[in-house]
Amino acid sequence: MRFIEKITSHQNITQAIEQVKKNKGAPGVDEMTVDELDHYFYQHGHTLVQEIRSMTYRPKAVKRVYIPKSDGKQRPLGIPSVVDRVVQQATAQQLSRIFDVHFSETSYGFRPGRSAHQAIEKVLDYLNEGYEWLIDMDIEKYFDTVNHDQLISTLRERVKDRETLHLIRVFLKAGIMENGFVSPNETGVPQGGPLSPVLANIYLDKLDKELEARGLHFVRYADDTDIFVKSEMAANRVMKSITGWIERKLFLQINVTKTKVVRPTQSQFLGFTFWKNQKGWQCKPSKVSKTKLYDKTKEVLKRKHAVSRPLAVTFTKLNQIIRGWINYYRIGSMKTYLAKFGQWLRHKVRVIIIKQWKLPRRIYMNLQQLNRLFNCHFKKEDIYKVANSRLGWYRKCGMDVVNFTLSPKVLAIKKKDRPGLVDPLSYYLNKA
Repeated sequence: MRFIEKITSHQNITQAIEQVKKNKGAPGVDEMTVDELDHYFYQHGHTLVQEIRSMTYRPKAVKRVYIPKSDGKQRPLGIPSVVDRVVQQATAQQLSRIFDVHFSETSYGFRPGRSAHQAIEKVLDYLNEGYEWLIDMDIEKYFDTVNHDQLISTLRERVKDRETLHLIRVFLKAGIMENGFVSPNETGVPQGGPLSPVLANIYLDKLDKELEARGLHFVRYADDTDIFVKSEMAANRVMKSITGWIERKLFLQINVTKTKVVRPTQSQFLGFTFWKNQKGWQCKPSKVSKTKLYDKTKEVLKRKHAVSRPLAVTFTKLNQIIRGWINYYRIGSMKTYLAKFGQWLRHKVRVIIIKQWKLPRRIYMNLQQLNRLFNCHFKKEDIYKVANSRLGWYRKCGMDVVNFTLSPKVLAIKKKDRPGLVDPLSYYLNKA
């Protein structure tokens, strides 16, 4: 069975359709949604397969969108049409089956059964073995600068099928639509499609094999690579040598301002940094990662928007952000940070709740009711002073009456369609 036949087999295409539907995602240039895929393939699936096998299939241009990066710049993404995403997914599934078994054991990005947590755990293994000098490699605009001919040449080592190589090349050459104009794509693998992560791993596997041949310890996640050595002198020597090899052999440019030799406490890898105690090296979220959590939360808690929307919507959004962030960083140490973040979060939420009550009489009645229900033991006079205080909303909600009546326990209570507010520290400790 030829490789192109494996890609276009009914079973493989069906699996690809289900995966694309599961991933959801925005429409491409033709505005077709994932909900229309079943009907489309029922009507046109046979014709599409014939076009792929006869090398007459032409993917549509990818839609260019931008997402913000942590450094203030924007990362370009390419969104293929949903039909092209299915073909890419079907191709990626088969490529993974023949290439993945040959990838390095310390390559973790976009591979089945591997995760960022495993990559961080491997980093900690190296640090605790004494490899405490890091070479933090940063490839300049990696996904935008992959050399097409070099990539096809690498693929040809294991894929002898010319129809498959042609299919991959037409995906690489598919134009990019931005502001209504289509421009050709001569280099790079546009991020956003299912095929690009697999191709990225195949291309950078050459780097992995070179590092292994030199006997170096490293961890790679997609285009993020950290190399570990035991001395600063060795780190500088390896950095210079590997930088030259990447530029000569892979035709990629190293970002000289970001590629550097650092100690673990100064490094950032996959959102984590590292610290040492009596038990050895540990990981924790980096300062940038913590700032991102605050920024996302602040966006939801903007007072003029949050006050006008139902509390159920605000709590739902906050819970999604907090749970997602903690689930990713749960292997790190962050009890002190989450305790402080939780206090800040609840104070902001109390401001929104009190401002939604708005009138002094309503504030008094609601606080008095909570005082009775939860046995807070505040006097009526104390509650009256808070309800009628001329202080600003922020200072008013810092008073003991508001803090204790709208306690973490009270905010965590689920009420009808409103979920309880997640306590970040409790959620983390339960996950740890």
